[in-house]
Amino acid sequence: MVRIDKINPAAFGPPVLVSRYAVPMMLDGPLPTLPEGNSVLVVMAHPDDAEFGCGGTIAKWAAAGKEINYVLCTSGDKGSSDPDISPYRLAQTRRSEQINAAHALGARDVVFLSHEDGTLRNTIELRRDIVREIRRFRPDAVICQDPTMRFGGNRYLNHPDHRAAGDACLDAVYPSARDPHVFPELLIEELKPHKVREVFMSTMQAPDIWIDITECFERKLDGLRQHVSQVGDRFDQVVERIRERSRQVAKLNNLPFEMGEGYRYFRLD
Repeated sequence: MVRIDKINPAAFGPPVLVSRYAVPMMLDGPLPTLPEGNSVLVVMAHPDDAEFGCGGTIAKWAAAGKEINYVLCTSGDKGSSDPDISPYRLAQTRRSEQINAAHALGARDVVFLSHEDGTLRNTIELRRDIVREIRRFRPDAVICQDPTMRFGGNRYLNHPDHRAAGDACLDAVYPSARDPHVFPELLIEELKPHKVREVFMSTMQAPDIWIDITECFERKLDGLRQHVSQVGDRFDQVVERIRERSRQVAKLNNLPFEMGEGYRYFRLD
């Protein structure tokens, strides 16, 4: 099921935004590298955000048998510096690219909420839309963006849509998707309350867990390669930047593997 209603240097993220001093959270047992349950919902602002930020993790979890589904808050209709392309045409292109990318990583369904790119806000309407999909897919775990990350170093300003999407997703997970009296109109659609057990917040700002993506890095690239409108003929340069960033995540945090992606982890009991 697929529901569809530049090169952008900022999409590559900052070159290094990891911390040597992040303190791992204390859990009863080892830090998780796989969700406990089977179903994972990836909630992002734009097409390509998942592939850049957490594509290795998605590929790894899909290969391990997890069911991965995507929710995109926008269709990326402003993601080009070409003044001659219409937002509608760009959205159609980027939707197709995102579907291909998700499938390349092993994900199943892609849902586009079709909020306007570039002006996303954590509104009640956006939160309701995300709650609807959480209640529909009933994921055990959610991957989202970090709403607290405004910038990285002095070379990167985080896109406001990324922050808005992360904020709305966290608010949707807790408490809105869980509580029956929040958005009671969804009960008419027979979408019953659902409690997400784990949240993996994709971040390069003091993560507390890291996923080893060394063996699935090429699969991550397979996903990124589908975003032709964003990486185009500069794909080789993108690869080198992403490769170096993934290596630095591992190196600067003294991890026992070559490449990693970082997250803030929440276990909601």
